[in-house]
Amino acid sequence: MSGKKEQPGLIAENRKARHFFEFLEFFEAGIALTGPEIKSIRAGGANFHDAFVRFRGREAFAVGLHVAPYKHAGFAEQEPDRERKLLLHARELRVLSAAVAQQGLALVLANLHFRAGRVKVELALARGRKLGDRREHLRQTAARRDAERDMAGRI
Repeated sequence: MSGKKEQPGLIAENRKARHFFEFLEFFEAGIALTGPEIKSIRAGGANFHDAFVRFRGREAFAVGLHVAPYKHAGFAEQEPDRERKLLLHARELRVLSAAVAQQGLALVLANLHFRAGRVKVELALARGRKLGDRREHLRQTAARRDAERDMAGRI
């Protein structure tokens, strides 16, 4: 048994963002995808490298989410790094865009998961960590992991 906690329906997780950002609040959004992109994601072809959310007008887009081209897609051209529209309610868009603009926070993609057969994105309203904060966070994580390992050995 591995030490990871498996979440049902979890496709991919942005672990690097947890290192660079302190997550304050989470939101769930739909994402506009094509058929071959869905099949590629089901096959594990999603990558979060430097993914974030950009607001344009009254819409939000996922930037930097790489979805590998599906090899059995036929002749349909696929762009792996295109901006994908996030499906949020207008009220949520207003709140999130205001928080990003006024408070200097970032909106990052935390994970991709399935909910009722549909691909959903978990967005995190986050504050950037400074270098010292990141080091402290790594120390705390290592200490917590060591303590859990010690307690597991005693049982």
